[in-house]
Amino acid sequence: MTYPTPSSRVLIYSHPFRAVPLHFSAACFVGALATDIAYWRTAEMMWTNFSSWLLTAGLLLGGIAAIGGIADVVTGQLSFRWGIGVFYTLGNLAAFILALFNAFVHSRDAWTSVVPTGLTLSAVTVVVIVINAVLGRMVQRRYFKVIA
Repeated sequence: MTYPTPSSRVLIYSHPFRAVPLHFSAACFVGALATDIAYWRTAEMMWTNFSSWLLTAGLLLGGIAAIGGIADVVTGQLSFRWGIGVFYTLGNLAAFILALFNAFVHSRDAWTSVVPTGLTLSAVTVVVIVINAVLGRMVQRRYFKVIA
């Protein structure tokens, strides 16, 4: 079975470079959920501060990944194929927008910055990220040569 060549010129072990900040962004959003749960259980302000910083870092890294993706689209190295790839792109956009709203919610003071809206947004963001991870794996298997 032959596979098409990867569409990005900058690769790290057959993965496009834009995937690196995207994965770290996802890790920050998962960490924000963990710190939101810790705040919900303990009411220690330290946890809401951690959540705010993790959301900020995740948004910055997601923005860097988006710039890399846009650059690949503009240069013709990445094309939008209808199907799984479009859902993957929309899922990434949805996770970014949810995290942005979550950051705005976390900018409030005290208990209302996390419970219940911030915690709910963090959980929904992580669910979208998990679904997107499955879609991303499907895109990778379909369009890139994957070992394992």
